[in-house]
Amino acid sequence: MKLKWLGTAGFEFKTGNHVFLVDPYLSRNQKSCPKQDITPSDIKKASQIFISHGHFDHIRDVPQIALQTNANIYCSSVAAEFLKNQQVNTQQIKSVITDKKTFHFQNYTAQAFFSKHVKFDKKLVISTLLKINISLFKYLPLFQRFPCGQVLSWRFYIEDKIIQFFGSAGSSSKELKKIGRKPIDILLLPFQGPSDICQIGLNYVKYLNPKIIVPHHHDDFFPPISKTMDIIPFVEKIKKEFQNTTVIIPKINESLSF
Repeated sequence: MKLKWLGTAGFEFKTGNHVFLVDPYLSRNQKSCPKQDITPSDIKKASQIFISHGHFDHIRDVPQIALQTNANIYCSSVAAEFLKNQQVNTQQIKSVITDKKTFHFQNYTAQAFFSKHVKFDKKLVISTLLKINISLFKYLPLFQRFPCGQVLSWRFYIEDKIIQFFGSAGSSSKELKKIGRKPIDILLLPFQGPSDICQIGLNYVKYLNPKIIVPHHHDDFFPPISKTMDIIPFVEKIKKEFQNTTVIIPKINESLSF
């Protein structure tokens, strides 16, 4: 199996001849870091697209990618309505309306778990507003046109591995206990949002006890409404407290083999 980080919360999975995508957001502005040289028009192959929630940095490019690939899209009902309004073929849209819904494909299985979006703390909101300043109205459509909807985390059974993907880190302890009943081989963990995101990430590791962690969503993908998140404190804590767990920090657009 090969895994490629597309920046933000986006991933490309390859298993055999099959390709699927998770939260494939590729659009950037000129100040983004790291730079993303792949554009939505470059994505030509995918059989399925899995969406965690409806915010712009997760779903904005999905209509174009779906048109180019004819991929089926698995998402919440709110995200499904957005896609329909963007003239995505309704036969490609598969709404997930029940918790733990499972989908079987030729080379892998996908399971959706109801989750929650991370809460933005006051410190983050104030600092972001100060950065945006008078440009606020320029960015309002990015928040208004892309409602979050029900958040989904996705579990993939691929080859001999269990991979758990989160698009946002708002999970309750109850949710994590439920998900952690099965051992997780690879945890795809987001680091964007509140100032204590590293501590939140450690809580995920405590409950899920993964063998490998691949951090994501820590990039400055759309300044000034985003920023680079410092994940070094998280990495150092894992080395000290979870010695059987390995953290692999991905480089954008480079494939990891598992």
